[in-house]
Amino acid sequence: MIEISDLSMDYGSLRALDRLNLRIEPGEFFAFLGPNAAGKTTTIKLLTGLLRPTSGRAMICGFDIQEQPIEAKRRVGYVPDVAEFYDKLTALEFMAFIADLFEVDPAHARQRTAELVERFSLIPHATQRIENLSHGTKQRLAIASALLHNPEVIIIDEPMVGLDPINARVVKEELKARSKAGVTVFLSTHLLNVAEELADRVGIIHRGRLIALGT
Repeated sequence: MIEISDLSMDYGSLRALDRLNLRIEPGEFFAFLGPNAAGKTTTIKLLTGLLRPTSGRAMICGFDIQEQPIEAKRRVGYVPDVAEFYDKLTALEFMAFIADLFEVDPAHARQRTAELVERFSLIPHATQRIENLSHGTKQRLAIASALLHNPEVIIIDEPMVGLDPINARVVKEELKARSKAGVTVFLSTHLLNVAEELADRVGIIHRGRLIALGT
């Protein structure tokens, strides 16, 4: 579950996010829709603790992301708009690193890694260094890694960028399945068709303000 209360973010004199209030329930698939520079990525960075808000509060599964960051972050699977990797690692090594970071049981981590590598068509790339992977393959690796610890909340920023139609369909199906299993999904997108296809509810943000909210 995600709870956002009067959340605001200023960059100098620019108000990037203005008093956002939002509650997203367990199992809800929520799409955050808006044009570039509307405040979507700023909101996501606040939800994941990468930015400290000017005012307001964000809660993840009952934990304040600023006051209880470890408890909040361990419940989140996060995929940024531009994922960062240790490029000298192979895809499998990176996933092992993520599993260690989230303290996933080693046997379970191996099983989950094998499942996700197959699910996201990463088997041909599993032992390649990340620096040699295409953008689309890196995107699939980022998504697979974010799901490795079975998070209660998935926060994903523009996930379809760089994916071919087949892999975009796989990602959509996986996110919908997670939502139906009780996981909260917060998806940021500028694509109306993606929001309409996937989401239970859509919020539209423009110039830092939530201007519409509905099913």
